[in-house]
Amino acid sequence: MLRIENLSYTAAGADGEKEIIRDLDLTLEDKSFVVITGPNGGGKTTLAKLIMGLDKPTGGRILWQDEDVTSLSVTERAKRGISYGFQQPPRFKGMTVYDLLKIASGREMTRIECCDYLTRVGLCARDYVDRDMDDSLSGGEAKRIEIATILARGSELMIFDEPEAGIDLWSFSKLTDTFGAIRQAREATLIVISHQERLIALADEIVLIDGGRVAARGTPEEIMPRIMGGTVSVCDRLEA
Repeated sequence: MLRIENLSYTAAGADGEKEIIRDLDLTLEDKSFVVITGPNGGGKTTLAKLIMGLDKPTGGRILWQDEDVTSLSVTERAKRGISYGFQQPPRFKGMTVYDLLKIASGREMTRIECCDYLTRVGLCARDYVDRDMDDSLSGGEAKRIEIATILARGSELMIFDEPEAGIDLWSFSKLTDTFGAIRQAREATLIVISHQERLIALADEIVLIDGGRVAARGTPEEIMPRIMGGTVSVCDRLEA
């Protein structure tokens, strides 16, 4: 279980300090698929980075499986099964997909095992296992390989920040299928930051973040009409 208690984050800017996350409380059940959405600048990506440890909160705490991980580094959180997928996955010139998957898993891995992870994310293994992790890969290919590395690591909490960013419609369709398969397998808790209706529709629960707080949460059937109608208001935030 992931528990976030009274979390706050203030960042320095050109106009002084700005509070981006404000006393946010959120609890997510194990092996659930949660989509976090909301208006730009509402604090979604900042929240994801705080969970991973890429940013440090100015208040509150984060608990993962009943352990307070607030002060732990990114490396220590990764050892505890937390992983993060970036909007733009890094490229590694001179490193093959096979090498990357072995490094991600932290153990010796056969080519058959590597191919299995690639197949699970919808890639033809024989076409990718020996390819370099460089700019020859499309955005959609790189993102699905990144998901494969997170699966190979055995992550229990997977966080993806706007995985649809910068990819074409065909790649997005394949990416959606991949997330659907992960959800169906129920092997991990999945948090996806997204505005895309197709990803939102896959979720067990939607969490709306606005003004650095939880504005609303519920099933897609409960929340989608409010998103489409633009009815999330200041009153919603005060009631959250």
